[in-house]
Order: sequence, then structure tokens, then C-alpha cells
Amino acid sequence: MQTALADFVRNTPHGREADAILRSCVHCGFCLPACPTYRLLGDELDSPRGRIYLMKQLLEGQEVTARTQLHLDRCLTCRACESACPSGVKYGRLLDIGRALTEEHVRRAPLVRFQRYLLRKIMPHTMPVRALVSAATAVRGLLPRSLRARLPPRAERLPRLLQTPAPLWPPVRHARRVVLLEGCVQPALARDINPAAAQVLDRIGVSTIRVPDGGCCGALAQHLSAHEESLDQMRRNVDALWPHLEAGAEAVIVTASACTAMLQDYGRLLEHDARYAVRAARVSALARDVSELLTANSAALVAALAPARAEHRADTDRRAAAGDRTDAPPRGEAVLRVAFQAPCTLQHALRLNGVIEPLLTAAGFTLTAVSDSGCCGSAGTYSLLQPQLSGQLLRAKVAALEAGGPQIIATANIGCLAHLRGGTALPVRHWVELLAARLSGG
Repeated sequence: MQTALADFVRNTPHGREADAILRSCVHCGFCLPACPTYRLLGDELDSPRGRIYLMKQLLEGQEVTARTQLHLDRCLTCRACESACPSGVKYGRLLDIGRALTEEHVRRAPLVRFQRYLLRKIMPHTMPVRALVSAATAVRGLLPRSLRARLPPRAERLPRLLQTPAPLWPPVRHARRVVLLEGCVQPALARDINPAAAQVLDRIGVSTIRVPDGGCCGALAQHLSAHEESLDQMRRNVDALWPHLEAGAEAVIVTASACTAMLQDYGRLLEHDARYAVRAARVSALARDVSELLTANSAALVAALAPARAEHRADTDRRAAAGDRTDAPPRGEAVLRVAFQAPCTLQHALRLNGVIEPLLTAAGFTLTAVSDSGCCGSAGTYSLLQPQLSGQLLRAKVAALEAGGPQIIATANIGCLAHLRGGTALPVRHWVELLAARLSGG
């Protein structure tokens, strides 16, 4: 694609980066069928190709209006288009640049600005989120169902496997160590995920170190075009993680796929920061989704799971022989039927599609078929800022997940987990919680 960038952006780092991305796009249209909003709306301006055209106009100095902003806002940043693109167009990065420049040209309505400000100031901080969750839980019955369902469940009819005590953090006792970034919203909405991951890693001989000074990965502010705010959050995490990396931790582990993707981008985003460039690059190089570490140690994981699987088979046979059909599958069937929802960040940002399913199968779970691999509609703050489009995607995703008759839905990202809770009566858990429950003898 030919470009002629305007003077205000031509010789800036962002301008040069955007120009290179624009020139890599050949407008082939392969991205259109991969785009969730294009499939819903049928408007090419709500497709990656259409949005690239709008951003090209912006960068070339043409008029930018609220219409441009609307179409950029509607993008989920799922990056499915990147997986479909034969030219390797870095659409997600171009969108970050285009949105930030649009914010400078188009002033939002006061109420919208206030809403986005609150999201940036509250959601990245665990304690305020935890306080809001506690307050919302106290008035749960007065909330709309969509919000009520996102709260940590008060009581669920869980399969026997998950009727186990809450996981506890194991002590640091192994020579192999990793450091875990706990995140911001996740400890408030689903506090068992990180200790469950630590338990699973402990069983394969890896100790998990907690980082009390860590926090939000910076993705939320980044996608709301508050880039300096996002960079400050990244710097804080680099400072918190660095002593542990210097002490020999072999990886930075994250249990939310969206946060993993963000950490892997720290090196690029902070490359012009003289104080942080080297350390940020090191953090990015060591950032791993927990599924990557478990896959790399799959033999140890299978060995750890073997006694629990044998016990469950024996227990299933005993209950079947006694005529106890309560939550008991037929003889020889795996204990639990699971529908796994692969988050967009896992598939398209981390390119780890198909990595987690073998781990669940190795643990003895039966995976049900899921025909829709597209976005669930969560996309960080998207479900709050674009509720109608998000709701349509959620309904389609839940229908696909429930079609195979699962007993539980598993996912790999806290945003997806909270969003899916709002659309189904089935329990929704992080997949690593299932492994921890299996290993604990549940």
C-alpha cells in the first residue's frame, strides 16, 4: 500500500512504525471473514481492511471524525486478522497508534471520558476492585443478571472433582523457581487461579515466587490509549520482577493469556527508555503463559497425574458397581466433560492454539467439541464499553460451548472467564484449576 504521511507524524517513531505496517498491507481481504465485528455488522469499515483505510486517512492528514473513532472503538483487538493475514500485517500495533492519534483529534462526550477514566483508575488495582466486588456481592439480588453472573459464584452445583478445598500457596522448596505476576482483577474475581497454578508447578518440581509489588500488566490503559499510564505500570512490574530474575528465576509466569501477551511486548514498548530497555527486554524474553511451562514439562506432569487418574478410575468403577449414578459417568468414561474456550490472546497473540487441550486430556478429562473458535466478546473493557456487540458474541460463543453437553467450561483468561459467567449456568473455571483439583485428589 502506498502512503504519504502528514508532517505531524512522518518523522516520529510511531509514524515510521505505522508507515511500515501500512506498506505491508496489500488489501487482499483475507482478514474480513476472520473479523468478528465484520461478520456481525457486514460493514467493511468494521473490518480490519476498512479500519486500516481509516487509519491511513488519519496518518495522511485527512479529516478525522467521530465516525472514524466509532469504527476503531468497535474493534475487539482479538487479532484474528493477524493469524489470517498472509502478509504479516501487525494490525494490533497499528490500531494502538491509530486510536491514540484519534483521541488527540476527536473529543469524546464528557460521560464517556469519565467512564473510561474510571476504568483506568479502578480496574488495574486489586484492592479497589475487591472492594467493589464485596459491595456488589452484598447487593447481588439487586443487580442485573449480566453483572450478577460476573461476580464470584456464591454457591454452585459443582462436579465431584471440583468439590475440593480452596488451593493454598505451596512453600518455595525446589531448586527450580519461577516468578508469578498475579495481576489486578484476577485475584479479586477468581482468587484460586494463581495458587492452583503454583500447586501444579510444585508437583512437577518448580517453586512459584509471588511478587507483592507487582500489579496490572498495563494492557487496560494501553488499549484505552493512556499510553504513558501503561508505561508507568510496565516499569513498576519490571522493578518488582527484576530482583527475582537476577536471583535465578527461570521464567515469569502468568495465568491470564492477555497479560502474558502484554508482558511479552514490554521489550518493544520500552525500547526507547534508556533506564528500562534492557530489563524490559529480559522480562519479555522470560514471560511465559503457564501452559507453556507445563507443556515443556509434560512428562513430569503426566507422572504427577498418574496416581490421581488411577484413583478416579477406581472410584468411578466402585460407584458404578454400587449403582451410585450421582454425577458418575459410565464405566470407563473420563470423570468430567469439559468445553475449553481458547481466548483470542492465546490463539492469535501468543500463538498457543491447541497447547492446553492435550494437557487436559492427559489429566483424564473428556473435551467436548466447540465449533466456534472466535472471540467471546470480553476483550478487556470491550464488554463494558460495547455491550450490544459483546452480548451478541457472548451468546454465540456460549451456544457453541454448551452444544457438546459439557459439565464445565474452562478458559485461560480472567476476562473471558468473568464474561462467560454472564452467559451460562454452567460453572466456568480456569483450566489450571482443573489440573490442581485432579492432583489434589478431588
